[in-house]
Amino acid sequence: MEITLSKENKAMMIESIQTFFQTERDEEIGIIAAESILDFMMDELGTLFYNQGVHDAKTMVEQKIMNLDEDLDSLVRPLKR
Repeated sequence: MEITLSKENKAMMIESIQTFFQTERDEEIGIIAAESILDFMMDELGTLFYNQGVHDAKTMVEQKIMNLDEDLDSLVRPLKR
């Protein structure tokens, strides 16, 4: 699955990369260079971050199901004898 960014988010990330290079490395890079870096990072790291997000979501859903199971168990009434 290819990860895509909206035009707004891509522009924001490109600006962020340019700012990083300016503040951290005292280098000025253009939009094309920043976009190339973004594309490289998305190709190299995108799947890793995506998979981590899926894992985190799975863990959260499992916790919610466990909590729901406990909540439902608390509603069980004992039988009268």
